[in-house]
Amino acid sequence: MPPPLCILLGLLLLSSLHTPSCSSATANDTLTAGQALVVGDKLVSRNGKFALGFFQFKPASTTSKSDNTTSPKYSNWYLGIWFNKIPVFTLVWVANRDEPITEPKSLKLKISSDGNLVILDHAASTKSVIWSTHIANRTQTSTSALLLNSGNLAIIEDRPLSSNALLWQSFDYPGDVVLPGGKLGWNKVTGLNRKPTSKKSLIDPCIGSYSIELGTSGIVLQRSNPLMVYWSWPSEKSSSELIPVLKSFLEIDPRTKGLIHIEYVDNNEEEYYMYASPKNDTSSIFVSLDISGQIKLNIWSQAKQSWQTINAEPADPCTPPATCGPFTVCNGKAHPSCACMESFSVKSPHDWKFDDRTGGCIRDTPLHCTANGNTTSSTDMFHPIARVALPYRRKTMDAATTQNKCEEACLSSCSCTAYSYSNGRCSAWHGELLSVNLNDGVDNASEDVLYLRLAAKDFPSLRKNKRKPNIRFVTAASLISFGILMMMLILLLVIWRNKFKWCGSALYDNQASGGIIVFRYTDLVHATKNFSEKLGAGGFGSVYKGALSDSTTIAVKRLDGIRQGEKQFRAEVSSIGLIQHINLVKLIGFCCEGDNRLLVYEHMLNGSLDAHLFESNAAVLNWNTRYQLALGVARGLSYLHQSCHECIIHCDIKPENILLDASFVPKVADFGLAAFVGRDFSRVKATFRGTAGYLAPEWLSGVAITPKVDVYSFGMVLLEIISGRRNSPGSCSSNNNHVEYFPVLAISKLQGGDVRSLMDPQLHFGDLNLEQAERACKVACWCIQDNESDRPTMGEVVRVLEGLQEIDMPPMPRLLAAITERSDATSV
Repeated sequence: MPPPLCILLGLLLLSSLHTPSCSSATANDTLTAGQALVVGDKLVSRNGKFALGFFQFKPASTTSKSDNTTSPKYSNWYLGIWFNKIPVFTLVWVANRDEPITEPKSLKLKISSDGNLVILDHAASTKSVIWSTHIANRTQTSTSALLLNSGNLAIIEDRPLSSNALLWQSFDYPGDVVLPGGKLGWNKVTGLNRKPTSKKSLIDPCIGSYSIELGTSGIVLQRSNPLMVYWSWPSEKSSSELIPVLKSFLEIDPRTKGLIHIEYVDNNEEEYYMYASPKNDTSSIFVSLDISGQIKLNIWSQAKQSWQTINAEPADPCTPPATCGPFTVCNGKAHPSCACMESFSVKSPHDWKFDDRTGGCIRDTPLHCTANGNTTSSTDMFHPIARVALPYRRKTMDAATTQNKCEEACLSSCSCTAYSYSNGRCSAWHGELLSVNLNDGVDNASEDVLYLRLAAKDFPSLRKNKRKPNIRFVTAASLISFGILMMMLILLLVIWRNKFKWCGSALYDNQASGGIIVFRYTDLVHATKNFSEKLGAGGFGSVYKGALSDSTTIAVKRLDGIRQGEKQFRAEVSSIGLIQHINLVKLIGFCCEGDNRLLVYEHMLNGSLDAHLFESNAAVLNWNTRYQLALGVARGLSYLHQSCHECIIHCDIKPENILLDASFVPKVADFGLAAFVGRDFSRVKATFRGTAGYLAPEWLSGVAITPKVDVYSFGMVLLEIISGRRNSPGSCSSNNNHVEYFPVLAISKLQGGDVRSLMDPQLHFGDLNLEQAERACKVACWCIQDNESDRPTMGEVVRVLEGLQEIDMPPMPRLLAAITERSDATSV
């Protein structure tokens, strides 16, 4: 493992929180004896960067109407400190993290008679103390609570501040965050150990499963229950040698160069690490121990208006033990990294959604196993999970010398849930399976196979007893398959011959298969008045308006270039010519005479979508129209990908290729670059094609493509529908000549809960449906993820836009974020 950048420095990207309106907020940084702070009040540090007060969790990422303040976890109140000037509400310390408050009306924060800072419940007859600083060996002088500019809450004696005036400070009792100036280490005299601990979930700040501390053997990350150290430093080096290593890493990254100063102290009284900001900018950086057990460094990006992860240790999110809970598989390169094993489902979807995955997954079907004395009967079977790091708590069975014996040994015990056999060694696991990590090339290169025990019902296509195949059945199946194959060959020969007929003989005024009309060239010259009314032009030719003899208005595409025009012509006829859908443009017919290649479409009265979105003289499309446009395009692409005989990948989705009829019903058009994928295959090798700004990353890598390239393009188009502007970097500039790429801004604003600022400013406020807007933004941002496996299918997109399926908050794609990385480095 490489030397860590963040042994002391880390980040926790916290959920958005909701704080009550400040009806009577205090105007200073000090709470003195006789004063009280209630819900709605707050202390603000003198520099204005930090605030202390009562708050209530209400995540902005809530995806279900049932997940509101009726939940007990949402109704809890806490006393905490947060960044006061950062627009994304970010918590840095919680006083009563394990003692939530359910009734806020009678709460008061005050200095008690013994000088302690306490939270009192005045509704109780005895004025119950909910939380206290518990200062021991107090003198009789009065005290005050002061919120310092560093974000540290201090209890001081009411006399001129001196080295002995500080009685208590929140920096000595960190939660999951360490701010600049906070210490990670221990006091050798008093035994005080400043030990940050993770929180349970995004909506529950109580002590979680992971902690970091500085002990006699160095810095360690460990998991409680059971206690297990999973990452440590310095191993063979002294703690002081870490400082130059960290400094070298920090100086390399332009975002951290000169921003952080690290100090290591080891004397007779204390041993600790501490980091500070020479620029005295304590509100732009913080360190946290993530819910999953990683230390992360977070820096505020003014350009993106969001926290940005600089580094994480351990680098692989699957390294912390049991980070995903029982019966899960962890993949460090996936997002989210945790997934249930085959035939298992999330035990608590509510907790899982807010990153509390300690409950893991549960079986869909119970195992079938009965024990009678010394005999065991079971119909269960085993499902292999390849290339994984095996769970801990294994039991070795030396008597099982073959894989069959290993499997039988596991089946002989009803508590056995999995086995593995490798290099002549049989291992079995009983009860919950924890820390099953996929070989993802991050910190795990295991080639082991885990055989997961499942009920026979979860294997509908298999039988427990493997029998020899029936010879007569195999022979009959072979003959049938051969017959079908011959029929397919004959059919392909007929189609091939008909294609030559279309372009080799005069099939004037006839109809080809599917009701497509084969036009004569002279008829189309007449219909278009010698191609006099040009509607537009593209990369392969021009489009002209015309009218048939029955007064049907048509659009005729005249293809240029014999070779390229022929290629596009064949692609369009073989794709759109054989299918029908309300959201796909209708091909009426074609002409193939000599070198002339023409395609005849139904005419779209309202032209293409780009004209309505980007031209200054176009009428503004209202929100409902835009949302229906997006839904229509999604339905059309879903039909192409999932409902056709062959999967059709359009390969060039952009506003110019989306036409609008008289009722503004969208029609996907221009199939000249389309590719076909047989239903028995998932990918197709295709030459580079498409339009810059809408190209999925896999086009650039040269790998075989899937329908997910259309999903990516649709996401980019959807962002343009929402904003009414081009996504290109040059279309939006902010201060200091910083060029902002809109998709990056969209995800940042979405994560910050500010969807309204992403909407087209020309839209009327009364027309907006912010619930639909947020749903559309989430869909768009999931569609443009770097990894195609993270993108939804178009069928899923349709269900989400229809409101039939929920969707989580999307992450920031790394490739898109890299577009503005250099400019961010200068603006942070």
